[in-house]
Amino acid sequence: MGRNPKIRIVIADDHPIFRQGLRQIIETDAALEVVGEAADGQTAIECIERTEADIAILDINMPGRDGFEVLRALNERGIATKAIFLTMHKDERFFNAALEAGAQGYVLKESAVTEIIESIKTVHAGRNYISPQLSTFLIKSRRAAQPANQRPAVESLTPTERQILRMVANFKTNKEIADQLCISVRTVEHHREKIAEKLDLRGSHALVKFAVKHEPEL
Repeated sequence: MGRNPKIRIVIADDHPIFRQGLRQIIETDAALEVVGEAADGQTAIECIERTEADIAILDINMPGRDGFEVLRALNERGIATKAIFLTMHKDERFFNAALEAGAQGYVLKESAVTEIIESIKTVHAGRNYISPQLSTFLIKSRRAAQPANQRPAVESLTPTERQILRMVANFKTNKEIADQLCISVRTVEHHREKIAEKLDLRGSHALVKFAVKHEPEL
């Protein structure tokens, strides 16, 4: 029997020492292979397309075209490579923009050394990955900025809805939730619609953002 193919990765960052360090860490795992590197956005697009990489690790701030522009270009060309954004920004605006752009991973540079392998494998398996440190920061900043009497009424949710929202916070897919709760995927979708309606959430990623920020309250 043949061996399983390795997960093919391109690293795009304009700091060569950081790229080298990241590459060394990634390649300590036999299941991973770095097939290309890029120091700017345009080179990253060309490298990802040429190598048919499974995962692109993209610095948000790069010369020429930033990480957002790279991801948009990949989507426009129909390239199915999944993207993990690397950033120094602990900023809700960047995080929200990354989700809207379609990034499956969001890793803080300061914790990339310890998280990069897990993030690659998580995203490759079809789930989202967010640095735990960032999730904690977003929760704390949201609470500090929002008076208690203006916070969404989690209390209005049923026990089942809270359970589903906790799973959403852990980036479980509808199928994974359905399998765990022994219900149909359509029932999960119905629950998600009801939760969004109760919490007055709109937009395709609004429920995920809410779940991540309010997980301790669920």
